[in-house]
This record gives sequence, structure tokens and C-alpha cells, in this order.
Amino acid sequence: MVPFRAMSATSEVPAAFRNAAGSRGPISLVSEAISDIRSRRRLVRYLVQADIRKRGADTILGNIWWVLDPLLQMLVYVVFITIIVPKTQPDYPLFIFSAILPWKWFSASVSDATTSIVKQDALIKQIQFPKIVLPVAATTAGIVSFAFGTVALGLVMLAFSDRITIWLAFIPVIAVVQFVFTLAVAFLVAAGNVFFRDLGNVVGHVLRLWWFLSPGLYSIETLDQIHFFKDHTVILSLANANPFAILFSAYRAVIYGTPTAPPSGPPDMTALAVLLVASTMFLALTTMVFKRLEPNFAKII
Repeated sequence: MVPFRAMSATSEVPAAFRNAAGSRGPISLVSEAISDIRSRRRLVRYLVQADIRKRGADTILGNIWWVLDPLLQMLVYVVFITIIVPKTQPDYPLFIFSAILPWKWFSASVSDATTSIVKQDALIKQIQFPKIVLPVAATTAGIVSFAFGTVALGLVMLAFSDRITIWLAFIPVIAVVQFVFTLAVAFLVAAGNVFFRDLGNVVGHVLRLWWFLSPGLYSIETLDQIHFFKDHTVILSLANANPFAILFSAYRAVIYGTPTAPPSGPPDMTALAVLLVASTMFLALTTMVFKRLEPNFAKII
């Protein structure tokens, strides 16, 4: 593999530096972004591998933390919830782990993408290349974390073997929908953080709030039993429209099933299809925003 530093600066000049940003339409911007990513596949692969090696080298246990961290997080929530709340879902560790695993992937990917451009400021000032590969690499590296997390999922499911069914094969399908949504958010925060450096701090707080507003510690059906949501149906509708309400429900359908029985069928494919279409449109929008702002990154940084 050719080292990144040895790549020709001339070959890395993207179309964004050969055309005026204002002269390109939405379709042209999205097409250019796709071309940039496809033509720099080796660069994305190099950045992903470098990120994985760096994470593994920063701690004594290395990449084992990708397995231990979601398990420890699950343990903290299980202890907290079972003490504070007298009634919980049956097999609660598996119930909450089916939400922790995808959320950890999303939150880590978004956090890494937020700083993916500004932390490469020295590189950006030296070499002209399509900056969109940076949040793509950060988001793609998150897939590795998710893959290691499925090892932890397998360990948890050994304790609840009656819930192991063929429907677990749908996890990659749900993950594809989540990846599209995550990439869209990654483009937005990566570009925004170049111009507003406080965004990095804001994103952390927003993610924490988003987690507690999403049905991670509880099921979405629980909201139907709360009087506040019964009286405010609009807020209940917004809660159900939360992308992670759909994703968590989908993951739980194939991993956990229902409180009284293992999964009896696939996730809600209609809801996933709607989310995929909406996420694709959102991705197209954030891609256009990113490509519009990209030529100014080097000036701002």
C-alpha cells in the first residue's frame, strides 16, 4: 500500500479546487463527492487502518476495549435502572445492550467525524485533496468498533440463549440504514466544526441528550402509558419519528424480541425503508453543504 505522505500532491487535487463553488448545481456536487470518495478508496482505507492502529496502541488492552466498553456500560445502566426503577423489562441486560451497541457506534462516529477535519489542519495546508474522505474514514472506522461490539453481543446472548433466532441475520440490514444516517450527520458536523469550533463541545451534550430522549433505557411503547404523552400526541409522534426510535426498535426486534417471547419475525421493514429514504435525502443535502464549504476549509483552518 502506498503511504499517504508519498502520494502526489498534484494527483490529490479535487475538482472542488478547479471549479468555483457557486457554479455547480446540487447534482454536480453530489456526483463530485461520490467521485472523490471512489477515486480515493485507498486513502480512505489507509486512514481507517491508521485510526484503528492508533486506538489499539493508546491503551494497554488495545482493541479489547471495543468489546469490554459496551459490556461495562451495560452493567452500569443495569445496576442503576434496577435499583431506581422497581419494574424493568425481562432479560433487561439484553434489552438495553441491543440499544447500547448501535448507539455507541453512532456517538463515537459522530464525535470522531466532528474533529476529523480540524485535527488534520497541518495536512490540509500542505496537500490539496478532497476533504470529504476524512469524515468518511472516521465513520467507516466506527464500523470496526461495531463489529467488535457484536462479539460482546454474542457473549451476552449466551446468557439468554432462548432469544437466539435466525432473525439475527437482519442486523447487517439495519446497520446499513444506520450507516447512511450516521454518514449524513458526520458530513454536517465535520464541516460545521471548521467554522464554529464550539460545535465540538455542543455535539457531546447533544448526543447525551439524544440518548436519553431515545428509547434506549426504555421501550417506545412505554411512552404510550405516560399521561403527558397521551395529552400531547404531537410530542409522542415526534418521539416515534426519532431515527433511533426506529433503529432501536428494529435491533430489539431481532435481538431481544418481546418481553415475553423471543423474536417472532423480522423488524418493521416499512419503517426502516422510510428511514433509509429519509436518510439518503439527508445525506444528499449534507453532501451538498459539505462540498459547498470545502474550498474554504484551508483558508479558515
